[in-house]
Amino acid sequence: MIAVNITLLGTAGPAGWPEYGCACASCSRLRAAGAVYKPTAVLVDGIPLAECSRWEVPGGWDVQSASGARLLVASGPGEQPEPLPDTAYDAVLLDLVGHPEHLGLLRYLGAVADGTAVHAVYSDHRISSPAELDRRLRWWTPPSPRRYRTLLLGGSRSGKSAEAELRLAADPHVTYVATGVRHEDDAEWTARIEAHRVRRPLWWDTAETTDVAGRLRSASGSLLIDGLGSWLTAVLDACGGWDDPAAVRPMVDELVGAWQTTGAHVVAVSDEVGLSVVPASSGGRTFSDILGELNQRLAAESEEVALVVAGRVLELPG
Repeated sequence: MIAVNITLLGTAGPAGWPEYGCACASCSRLRAAGAVYKPTAVLVDGIPLAECSRWEVPGGWDVQSASGARLLVASGPGEQPEPLPDTAYDAVLLDLVGHPEHLGLLRYLGAVADGTAVHAVYSDHRISSPAELDRRLRWWTPPSPRRYRTLLLGGSRSGKSAEAELRLAADPHVTYVATGVRHEDDAEWTARIEAHRVRRPLWWDTAETTDVAGRLRSASGSLLIDGLGSWLTAVLDACGGWDDPAAVRPMVDELVGAWQTTGAHVVAVSDEVGLSVVPASSGGRTFSDILGELNQRLAAESEEVALVVAGRVLELPG
């Protein structure tokens, strides 16, 4: 990699952030704080980007600095510049607010390597705040996935699955472990599974399986496990655990052991079952008791645990 000095004179969209006259919560929040972000403007080794040697590619430019460094630059909000074949760039300037998964694709293709400098440009009110962007960049900009375990808890339709996908969007090699068992006679459940599928990047792998422990033991790259509630339901069905809860104990212990020793970068989604009344049925109490204990055991062995409510994320301290 060739070192290149990139000076960001502005990082917002063409209308700045906040945008004049915009009443959205993001812009209003910035106005209240007295913060202003100028439209994206870049110096490359002290030279304005527009004056550098550059070639147009779909979605942006392939740029060469005076020192010979190669840059891939998005031409505007929403653009996803295509890399030239067999080129590993020294730096990329991308719309990570709009398309964080584009960084994952560039890593997958080899256009972004461990030594590539990554910069977010054209950031605007498509995201709630600069603090939220910084939170996301903490996952997206490290050079390569590392051993790290995250447990995301939340209720139904809380946004926990979308948060899990967001956290892994910039990873190059992700396996989506789908634990929900398809029921061909249940159109609503099938539609839910399909909605999750079409939301994922095309280059992600998908494994429809309940062997979560096996995936954790053998994984390379990143795993997204969605979700542990569906896994537990399938295991209870398979081993007769609704009538004999003790029968599921070996599978729970195996999963926790694999979670403790995995070398993967893994994000798991689970239902938070402790915020409602005690279920009226024995089966409901069995599910709630076992999943609640499983969540606690996995949380104790996780580098990060968060609760998702109405799409908002609350990090839970250890």
